[in-house]
Amino acid sequence: MHKMPRIWVMYLQSLIRQKLVTRTRRVFDRALCALPVTQHDRIWELYLSFVSQEGFPIETSLRVYRRYLMYDPSHIEDFIEFLLNSGLWQEAAERHAKEVSGLNVDAIIRGGIRKFTDEVGRLWTSLADYYIRRELFEKARDIFEEGMTTVVTVRDFSVIFDAYSQFEESMVAIKMEKMDLSDDEENEVEENGIELDEDVRLDWSSKFEKKLLNGFWLDDDNDVDLMLARLEYLMDRRPELANSVLLRQNPHNVEQWHRRVKLFEGNPTKQILTYTEAVRTVDPMKAVGKPHTLWVAFAKLYEDHNDLVNARVIFDKAVQVNYKTVDNLASVWCEWAEMEIRHTNFKGALELLRRATAEPSVEVKRRVAADGDEPVQIKVHKSLRLWAFYVDLEEGLGTLESTRAVYERILDLRIATPQIIINYAWLLEEHKYFEDAFKVYERGVKIFKYPHVKDIWVTYLSKFVKRYGKTKLERARELFEHAIEMAPADSVKPLYLQYAKLEEDYGLAKRAMKVYDQATKAVPNNEKLSMYEIYIARAAEIFGVPKTREIYEQAIESGLPDKDVKTMCLKYADLEKNLGEIDRARGIYVFASQFADPRSDLDFWNQWHEFEVQHGNEDTFREMLRIKRSVSASYSQTHFILPEYLMQKDQRLNIDDAKDKLKQAGLPEDEMAALERQLAPAINKTTARDSSRTVGFVSAGVQSQSDGGMQVTANQEDIELPEESDSEDDEKVEIAQKDVPSAVFGGLAGKREEPEKDDAKDGGSRLGALERIKRLKRGG
Repeated sequence: MHKMPRIWVMYLQSLIRQKLVTRTRRVFDRALCALPVTQHDRIWELYLSFVSQEGFPIETSLRVYRRYLMYDPSHIEDFIEFLLNSGLWQEAAERHAKEVSGLNVDAIIRGGIRKFTDEVGRLWTSLADYYIRRELFEKARDIFEEGMTTVVTVRDFSVIFDAYSQFEESMVAIKMEKMDLSDDEENEVEENGIELDEDVRLDWSSKFEKKLLNGFWLDDDNDVDLMLARLEYLMDRRPELANSVLLRQNPHNVEQWHRRVKLFEGNPTKQILTYTEAVRTVDPMKAVGKPHTLWVAFAKLYEDHNDLVNARVIFDKAVQVNYKTVDNLASVWCEWAEMEIRHTNFKGALELLRRATAEPSVEVKRRVAADGDEPVQIKVHKSLRLWAFYVDLEEGLGTLESTRAVYERILDLRIATPQIIINYAWLLEEHKYFEDAFKVYERGVKIFKYPHVKDIWVTYLSKFVKRYGKTKLERARELFEHAIEMAPADSVKPLYLQYAKLEEDYGLAKRAMKVYDQATKAVPNNEKLSMYEIYIARAAEIFGVPKTREIYEQAIESGLPDKDVKTMCLKYADLEKNLGEIDRARGIYVFASQFADPRSDLDFWNQWHEFEVQHGNEDTFREMLRIKRSVSASYSQTHFILPEYLMQKDQRLNIDDAKDKLKQAGLPEDEMAALERQLAPAINKTTARDSSRTVGFVSAGVQSQSDGGMQVTANQEDIELPEESDSEDDEKVEIAQKDVPSAVFGGLAGKREEPEKDDAKDGGSRLGALERIKRLKRGG
């Protein structure tokens, strides 16, 4: 039954249990000889398990594995793993490189490189490692070089370069170690006095002569200098190789080409070759950056080496390239002209700019229109940058007529800017063509609109006034009126100031005041205060301080924002105080108090306090305190009906701002008043019940009903007065009305209403200054 594998397997298992090594091995051999090849796999499985046991002779196991690889080479990896586990590193490395079951390792790894793009760097290093293990070092270097010149990511490049440099360093280290060992053997021979054979001496002397003659060892055993040079060359090439990787990612990256040129600083030949490759590779339509800078830098390289002929050739080719934008082509023309200027070829520079700004012929335009793709060369004659450079060059090198022709051409092409208009007019003024300059300004103000025309108007008006003064006053007035009519509200202030200055210097002071008055109505609200301040200052200087009273009253009634009205009132009160009109000043303070919250606007109340201390008496001081408490109560009631988030956001919210918020919310004025009246009784209750939510309300000793009893709220800001001030009349927090001389209000006195009806309604009391001004402000 020697053809039955089952019998052989049972027999071998019995021998293995008996641990009869030699006999078992021989029976395995007999079984392999007796059984057909197709059944050997059943025997080999048991055979390999037998030789892999612990304590089995290594040499015997190696021979068995080698025989098994002859039967099935595909299990080379199992053999290599066995060698590694047995510590046989040398044979494992040799087997790994040489006996790979006949596979085409190079083709397999290259296929993986094409398929697995995220592991390209590791696959290239693996392929190089395969050749290194086979001791094909030059082939491994070729693989490293190929990998570095084909990868497209910096990460993969770094993996390959690091592996390549480590390989070269290890080769140098191994070679140095071998040389140290050989030197030690030679020294040992000399120290021991051992005589060398004639052949050995000749071999050593020939090696020494080669080293002296060539500077390094030419034989394979002593080429350390060559290896060091190769390693150094590799390290020096790293920036260039890394830049190549980035250019493979995007060959149209202009900045990377410039950096590549800088890598070859000091090597003009290499730089020229790089620029040549760059301008051939970069597509202007796909370029990242400004492709014309490559041409300019290329020409600059020749210029730096005093080769103007080739620089002009480069520029001539550059202006024929179809760039993506007109500005790129215009920049090339300008750079070319600047190069000619640097070398004092002024005539050539002017000729270049004339050539660049020449309009293409009708035939050329027709041909381009038929092709359907309009290049930038057709549109470059309208480039503002090119014309600006051209006109500057003509102005410096050409004649007046040629310069005027260039300016007129710019205006005809409708590419002028406000600065070009001003420059053209200045040129004519320098040559005493004043009327022509003013015509240029007129053309400018017709071409441009605000805000671009603002500088033209300001320059035009100032130049006209400076030129003609009072000789053409009516024409100047017409210009100012026209300029003011065309200007928007936010740009009209400087024009009014110029206009008023004209009237002050050459016209009538009365007209100047009229101009200032018009300006206060035309400027936006945020500029009204400053405009009134200028108006008042000029009126005081021309007509005297009393004239300013009318302006102050006009400003207060003109609808200024409340904070500006308060500022104007303070200035008006200071004026009256300086003039000795104390009662008029006090009346103004009374009127302005409605715009000053005592909790936030401390400056106003401190100023009024100082005024009463210096010029008032006990009654006027008490009146001031009563007004302060009344105004504080008014602001407190208004703040109670505001949304709470507004109170938390800004406790200095102006009363008018608060009312505006309520109006924006859609609450009519009559409903707001009703809401205030409804909430007024609840304010004091809320204050007494929750002190943490108390708004800064300053009571004047007002008694409020709470829980059936009377509570008196103390006023922390009160001053000690005679005891009769605690009377019932004082607790009503009402401001006593007092007559103010009618002269305080100037022309407003004529508008005062007859008080008879109010006297009958109010119990016969006359209107005070505060009430009269309030009514006048409401239009009453």
